[in-house]
Amino acid sequence: MDLKEHYDKLYQDSVCKIHSDAYQIDELIGSVDDNRYGITLLLRPDKMVLENIHKLLSRLKLIEPNQYYYRDSDIHVTVMSIISCYSGFQLSNIQAEDYVRTIEKSKNDLSPFEIEFRGLTMSPSCLMVQGFLEDTTLDQLRNKLRIDFKDSGLEQSIDKRYAIQTAHSTIFRLKEKFKDKNAFLKILEEYRDFYFGKFTVEAMELVYNDWYQRKEFVKILHKFELKERTYIGY
Repeated sequence: MDLKEHYDKLYQDSVCKIHSDAYQIDELIGSVDDNRYGITLLLRPDKMVLENIHKLLSRLKLIEPNQYYYRDSDIHVTVMSIISCYSGFQLSNIQAEDYVRTIEKSKNDLSPFEIEFRGLTMSPSCLMVQGFLEDTTLDQLRNKLRIDFKDSGLEQSIDKRYAIQTAHSTIFRLKEKFKDKNAFLKILEEYRDFYFGKFTVEAMELVYNDWYQRKEFVKILHKFELKERTYIGY
């Protein structure tokens, strides 16, 4: 899959839907009845990237103040949704240690890798920063996770909703109808190819989380450190 073509198609399709008022509003944001929880392996961008995202969101808030904007603490890249959020799932349903051991097996000898955040893409309900990978490290890890969890017998829902292939980060969700969609889209066009920064992934987190990855509902189950391989020459 060509990531740029994939992101471009998402963006163009979603812009068309916004123009025709066929976008989707997330009516569960802020609902006290929302009890969707799951388990996710994720990574987090660095400070410079977050600062650039914050500047964009600050501009969008002036136009659409009542929409849902991700806080710095909640912004992430999903490595793999191990158990996709569903109503009623609780951490007590599983033995977290079993999941940690399986991921440790999958990430064995995994070295740090880089992600470049450049430009924006959309779905009919949310805005995302585009992530681009310089090598196949993340793809290899995801494929290994698929195999190891399939063999583990543990509860999991990997690829049940869709097979994750990108390295994007969701930063905004539609909570209500647009007040000024044309002004909103104009800013998006300015940032269509904006360079948010490049960061090195040196750690990943396994978390118990709600649908929106809000810090107050997230519990870190384990942090996985990535270390450079040491080669000994003779």
